[in-house]
Amino acid sequence: MDLRESVLSHIDKLVGTLKEEKELKEVLKRKFTKKELKVFIAYEEKKEIKEIAELIHDEEERVEELYKSACKKLNQERIKQELVD
Repeated sequence: MDLRESVLSHIDKLVGTLKEEKELKEVLKRKFTKKELKVFIAYEEKKEIKEIAELIHDEEERVEELYKSACKKLNQERIKQELVD
């Protein structure tokens, strides 16, 4: 899974270029909750929702909420600014 591509696919308007994979992951670790990060990465790795729910010990509906929440955060201006060089 390419984290940069995944992040890019969820951002509506981006000014600048995304940071490198390692730096990008550090920003996401700071801005997302632990569960949001796990869900976002697992979702982007095309894992089944049921599998992700077991991974985070939560319900499938909660997995979808966390994923939507993570995607919304990616579009917040202050977070987008941290994601670019």
